[in-house]
Amino acid sequence: MPNQPMGDVYLVYEPWSTAALNGAGIVGITEAWVYPQLALIPMVLAHGVAWIAGYIVGWAILVIVCDALAFWLLVGRATSRGRRVAAWFWLVALACLGPIALYRIDAITIPLAIAGCLWLVGRPWLGSILLAVATWIKVWPAAIMAAAVIALRRRLAVIGGAVVISALTLAAVAAAGGAAYAFGFIGDQTGRDLQLEAPVSTFYLWRAVAHIEGSFIFYNQDMLTFQVTGPNVDVVIALMTPLLFLAIAAVAFLGAVKAWRGASFARLFPALSLALVTAFIVFNKVGSPQYFTWIIVPVLLGLVIERRRWWGPAALVLVIAALTQIVYPMTYDGLLQAHAFPAAVLTARNALTVVLFVWGVVRVARIPRRMPRPAHARIMSGRTQSGALG
Repeated sequence: MPNQPMGDVYLVYEPWSTAALNGAGIVGITEAWVYPQLALIPMVLAHGVAWIAGYIVGWAILVIVCDALAFWLLVGRATSRGRRVAAWFWLVALACLGPIALYRIDAITIPLAIAGCLWLVGRPWLGSILLAVATWIKVWPAAIMAAAVIALRRRLAVIGGAVVISALTLAAVAAAGGAAYAFGFIGDQTGRDLQLEAPVSTFYLWRAVAHIEGSFIFYNQDMLTFQVTGPNVDVVIALMTPLLFLAIAAVAFLGAVKAWRGASFARLFPALSLALVTAFIVFNKVGSPQYFTWIIVPVLLGLVIERRRWWGPAALVLVIAALTQIVYPMTYDGLLQAHAFPAAVLTARNALTVVLFVWGVVRVARIPRRMPRPAHARIMSGRTQSGALG
């Protein structure tokens, strides 16, 4: 395919990991880095199978092994139709997204997040640990962890697993002499400008398509991304990070109110996870195509638990994924040249993502208060819930 959809693997992951192995500097330890420190581990591990056919194939093998393990956990010997439907949904979503679904660091976090979510009810410590590891590879699973803390009654176990992994990671970073860069990835993200594909960039993108003076697409050499600029862009950039945190806080507060009023974990967790993850995309200054792997996880969980209620969002995710592949890598050259067709596809993709966000928020808002039930009914419900996710 065009536009180097595997480019991050051989242009940045391989050089970063090779430098670390050769003692030429460790990103996140000896210098600031765009990713949390544990992201370097899978990049290094890919070298272990690179002897087969090079680093790109080694990376693909690593991702496929991780996916296969999570897929086995999802399907296993289960006779649940919801699990089988969720498994097929995952496979089709990967196909719709194309190479971006495998050849980005996010591809490692997806199976970790899926496994963590499936274990949250029966083994909350283990589930939390997997989600925390995924978060220290790429920050987005923190949204799912927040949903788990809100929705799960054993929230202290979720918090405990996250604290353990975070403490071990930070201790290792400090011991290696990288304390000054321990949270460098946070400042790096908040300091970014408007990336071309982000929903907020739509206004400036169409100004560039219309060749309106002062609005155009350019390449940022420091961040290695294409960005947009135009009138009052600095004001928009300054507002987006506070708006992102405000949106996430508002959704989390809504979920907390529902949890306080007795909403069940099975009803609340997938919907709240979807609302928080999509909020992280919709209100972000960055809109990289790999971000759209994230929405697979909460929708997959919804299909496992309540597949009839989640058919619509699942279909919408597949459309979003297919449009994402059309934008990148298929028509990305035209997008960079501000052609109307790829801009229209990108706009449609972002609009549907907003729809998915709204669906998630409305779904959370409509979760009814759980009425008190007899003790034996609560016990049976707990067993059913553990069977669904554990």
